[in-house]
Amino acid sequence: MRRANFLRNLIVLSAVLALFATLFLAGYALGAADRRPASAQDNGQPDNTEVLFEPFWETWTLLHENYVDPIDDQALMEGALRGMLGSLGDPHTDYMDPETFARVNESMSGAYEGIGATVRLNETIGGLELVSIMPGSPAEVAGLLPGDTIVEVNGEDVTSLGQNEIIAKVRGPAGTVVRLGIRRPGTTDLLEFEVIRDQIKVASVTWEILDGNIGYLRLNQFEFSTGQAMRDALAEMNADSLNGLILDVRANPGGYLTTAIDVASAFIADGPIVLERGPDRELTHEALGNAVATKVPMVVLVDQGSASASELIAGALQDRDRATVVGMPTFGKGSVQVWRELSNGGGVRITISRWYTPDGHSVSDVGITPDVEVAFDPTRGLENDNQLQAAIDVLTRGDNNRVDAPAAAVPEAPAGP
Repeated sequence: MRRANFLRNLIVLSAVLALFATLFLAGYALGAADRRPASAQDNGQPDNTEVLFEPFWETWTLLHENYVDPIDDQALMEGALRGMLGSLGDPHTDYMDPETFARVNESMSGAYEGIGATVRLNETIGGLELVSIMPGSPAEVAGLLPGDTIVEVNGEDVTSLGQNEIIAKVRGPAGTVVRLGIRRPGTTDLLEFEVIRDQIKVASVTWEILDGNIGYLRLNQFEFSTGQAMRDALAEMNADSLNGLILDVRANPGGYLTTAIDVASAFIADGPIVLERGPDRELTHEALGNAVATKVPMVVLVDQGSASASELIAGALQDRDRATVVGMPTFGKGSVQVWRELSNGGGVRITISRWYTPDGHSVSDVGITPDVEVAFDPTRGLENDNQLQAAIDVLTRGDNNRVDAPAAAVPEAPAGP
């Protein structure tokens, strides 16, 4: 069946291996674009830190004078950075060594070399839990399944490592083998898999017209070019002439804030898209005024892998009564990060603000609650996607009246983060 073949090949459950499962970049804050070393911009050590850091340097000296084995100063320095950022208790603020920083940045081009899965940190046992597997990917070929947790990489226990550190170990040149130790729900033994890495490339936007003159638009990730690519697709579909439009952001782990606002603005003529609060700012991001599809009835498809920018869009369209949200509760990431490269080639990402839906709701830890909750039925597979069918049913029943929403009043900002 034409639609089944399309879905098998094109419902790509995100090309980014792990980083974007919890990452929401702030493009406007130069987090991605500014690659000058931070030390070149922020010279000097604050005067009041000299006394504060005396215990650190005392310990450094004592280690070099007394420790039994040779010391790797680079490892000491990077351990100190990880400890400093880790003390904040924020999983989205962390340090990446030069190799990790280079690998996780690969994904912003929509291509990388790895196994083709999205993951998140397993907070119970450590390691990386597979959220979704790309159809035809090395991970699928090897027999990995959603719900599996990577606890070993090439024989090394990674349960005590951070998410980005494990990403760097799993990724590698196409054609090389990575050995993964897997904990699978319902089994007690450690499973071992050999996965042959490959070049992973996914278009950020794919689309087609389904039966009944219903448009299907899939956003795989949020690159700088995603907004324009989506608008081109909407123009080719003549979106406002359709009987309905399904925007699929399942397993889309997010991306640039500016892109998310641009995407939402395609469907909302004016008024608030997202609220942002930081230590020194409180902003209401309005629709950009360049809407191209404000009349077509809409459904947004979401699941547990929809995070960050995906949640922002779903929340905006839901709060503004522009679309019905169908699927499962989303990931729950309501913060914005900025990225900065360091002088050693590594980098840090730092949470700079928290965001809220137009009605002032935070998604942190709770996610977006669908209007129509439908769990994916794996026994039916992608060829007979029951969540997609539920979205079609909402549109064909004619009970989706979330159309052409008027501008809403700007709600009061939340009292706290």
